[in-house]
Amino acid sequence: MVIRRGTPLALVVVAFLTAPVRGDDFPKELVRWKSIAENPVFAGTGKDTWDRKIRERGYILVENGVYRLWYTGYNDDRSPTKFLGLASSPDGIHWTRDTANPVFTKSWTEDVCVIRHNDQYVMFAEGKDDIAHQMTSPDGRRWNDEGPIDIRKRNGDPLSPGPYGTPTIWFENDVWYLFYERGDLGIWLATSRDRKIFTNVQDEPVISRGPETYDQAAVAMNQVIKRKGVYYAFYHANSHRPWKDWTTCIARSYDLIHWEKYAGNPIIQNNCSSALLVSGSQGDRLYTMHPEVRVFESADKTP
Repeated sequence: MVIRRGTPLALVVVAFLTAPVRGDDFPKELVRWKSIAENPVFAGTGKDTWDRKIRERGYILVENGVYRLWYTGYNDDRSPTKFLGLASSPDGIHWTRDTANPVFTKSWTEDVCVIRHNDQYVMFAEGKDDIAHQMTSPDGRRWNDEGPIDIRKRNGDPLSPGPYGTPTIWFENDVWYLFYERGDLGIWLATSRDRKIFTNVQDEPVISRGPETYDQAAVAMNQVIKRKGVYYAFYHANSHRPWKDWTTCIARSYDLIHWEKYAGNPIIQNNCSSALLVSGSQGDRLYTMHPEVRVFESADKTP
């Protein structure tokens, strides 16, 4: 920011308060995390159940003081299909699987993102072959698959054939903002007003891989939040193909299109990925979901 000599003090103050901030001045409560002693707090059963293992992004909503976790379970000895499960918790640490599990088995469902909208739950999830689809539910247990998400290029043409997965949704001012990846090669953004057809805001990624080594091989978005007028995205990244040691990273934006990566990325390492921020009675916690659920608290939190 450049301030010219003779500029009135009031304008200097306004310019300072509204100028984009750069570099390492991301809010420390969003970038400094420590693992809690109870980790992992949720995982596959390790037994011959439908959810012997869990994978990819689960999603947590806190409603009336109860934490609800939608997660993907699988057991390749029983079925190649990934199914949807539900668990609940009074504190976000101790979890109980729903007696109706798996709550949805009619189609492949993983890497889920859930939002409450107009008295129903709307889920965006990967399906078979990483083709994203939408689902709706009146209660979070009974789900209806509405089919693949229709995403178009900016000119209205259909996307080229191939995967489009890790769907992440942000809803604001009656607009649905859908972030998605294609083979983890970048993060694209498409919007819709009716949730029927999503159109790219541009046909290039809004978040690309690199140039740093930690995300040169893969990027995929997990969650968008908004703090003090600024958007923050938690995304997972990898520097290796074949996949090895996924990490959790963060970026920020003032318009959901132009993103700045945190200079200190990754914020969590050791193969902890698919993260989302959850605000409950204990304040903010960061949950990483893959390959098991781990909880991180602010590194600056007073014991």
